[in-house]
Amino acid sequence: MQAKPLQLRTLTIALFAGTATLLAGCASTGSGDGTADNAPAAIAPAQLPAAVNRVSWGVNQGTWQQAQTLGYEAWLERQLHPAPAPLPAAAQAQIDNLAISKTPLPFLVADLERQRKDADKIADDEDKKTAQKAYQQAMNNLAREAATRSLLRDLYSPNQLQEQMTWFWMNHFNVHSGKSNLRVLVGDYEETAIRPHALGKFRDLLGATLRHPAMIRYLDNEQNAANRINENYARELMELHTLGVDGGYSQRDVQELARILTGVGVNLTDTAPKVKKELQSQYVRSGLFEFNPNRHDYGDKQFLGQPVKGRGLAEVDEALDRLCRSPATARFISRKLATYFVADEPTPALVARMAAVFQLSDGDIAAVMRSMLTSPEFAQSLGKKFKDPVHYVVSAVRLTYDDKVVLNTAPMLGWLNRMAQPLYGRQTPDGYALTQPGWASPGQMTTRFEIAKAIGSGNAGLFKAEGPQPQERAAFPQLASAFFYQTLQPTLAPKTRQTLEQANSPQEWNTLLLSSPELMHR
Repeated sequence: MQAKPLQLRTLTIALFAGTATLLAGCASTGSGDGTADNAPAAIAPAQLPAAVNRVSWGVNQGTWQQAQTLGYEAWLERQLHPAPAPLPAAAQAQIDNLAISKTPLPFLVADLERQRKDADKIADDEDKKTAQKAYQQAMNNLAREAATRSLLRDLYSPNQLQEQMTWFWMNHFNVHSGKSNLRVLVGDYEETAIRPHALGKFRDLLGATLRHPAMIRYLDNEQNAANRINENYARELMELHTLGVDGGYSQRDVQELARILTGVGVNLTDTAPKVKKELQSQYVRSGLFEFNPNRHDYGDKQFLGQPVKGRGLAEVDEALDRLCRSPATARFISRKLATYFVADEPTPALVARMAAVFQLSDGDIAAVMRSMLTSPEFAQSLGKKFKDPVHYVVSAVRLTYDDKVVLNTAPMLGWLNRMAQPLYGRQTPDGYALTQPGWASPGQMTTRFEIAKAIGSGNAGLFKAEGPQPQERAAFPQLASAFFYQTLQPTLAPKTRQTLEQANSPQEWNTLLLSSPELMHR
């Protein structure tokens, strides 16, 4: 059933009124002088659904019940230090059936490299185009598999904070899958470089991204060699990954770090380069990562005001240690975490406390997160942080279907493309915006209403599998449940409740709830 024009107008007014209110008064939390109000750090029982909504990819009945049983602090501790937790069997089966799950990365890369070279050798132009198109499609399929796996984990993993932090760090250490053959690499990048360290030590995370071929190739460090310096990665390593643009480094530091990074590259073949005899002990190969000493600048360097003796790959580790222990890195990372989880303009007091924990714990991400997620500022901010497209889409599906496993993530991937936030799709290394102005345009709101309508009517296609013999399961959502009345209804504004009361069908009611101002925030 189509929503009536009056209801659509009412909803649109409510949406934009909610957006304007947030822009006017909810961009930051705490008092005007940058200190937190005298509110208790503990989450009150009435705030539990909102806290779970923020820490997870979106509150649903299963996650809320677990948090309610354990209490916020015990549940949060499990989220900060997640134990291995299985996904629902139907979700895990989909992941296990993916090529990226069955085939190790080096074999995937080797197969596609052969396919690319064979296509290039074809003499006939039409046949060559057909072969090249097949090669591109094979890479597209692997990138889509990675996105599918990521969404299934976001939807159903009991370790919700780990999955949300995986997205956060994938965005922080952004790579664009459209460059070169990164569509083949991006799934492994997420799986082996990001997820295992998402709540661990920042130094380990930074080192894992540096050694992954996706990062090396994306920021051109495989082109960085002695006497042929490429500064791309060195610059972003300081500006975007560690110190921040105001972190106190100079252009000379960029140049010196680029020299330190010479020789760090990628080897997609099964053969090693011919290394000078006196440097053979310096050669390192791990998977597709390669440190080629023939390409390294062995001269001494001066980096961030201190000397670095030229000695090969060990210089890189020394530089990363220096970057990770800088107070500027502690502040930059803490502020970015607070921007994502608390407010578009987090208070200086909160950032300072988080940065202090970062330094005292030697970059323990879970410790920094605990200090933030138990802070007064966090409690005061609940329900006020605007959802970016990924949060909106994932939270809407989680709320609507709880643990009922979707058969097809393609509609979700399509919605993210429409809202300009496809997974692995940000071309520039700065990652997607973490604040409201990037996502609160009228066009975005219209698209969100259409998504709400598709989900709320049960016609989104999430339960229709693709393939020659597609399965389809009936999945009409029942959002007006006891869970809704216990947890969400008390948070709705009078205007939203009045709008819901005007619904003439369950489909219309679902649509109006999923597109309400409250469901646009977390």
